[in-house]
Amino acid sequence: MIWLFALIGVVTVAILLWRAFGPGSRPAPPRVIAPDDDPDFLRDLDGRKPLDP
Repeated sequence: MIWLFALIGVVTVAILLWRAFGPGSRPAPPRVIAPDDDPDFLRDLDGRKPLDP
């Protein structure tokens, strides 16, 4: 009977450790977009071009 309680305790500790330190426990870092991949930047380039006289 003590083996059953020990097994339940080990499984409980393992589940708690998995939830605390397993995959998905940390948020993903923010994604950095390069200027040449940013649609807003590319759309704004036309307005930044100097006009030829």
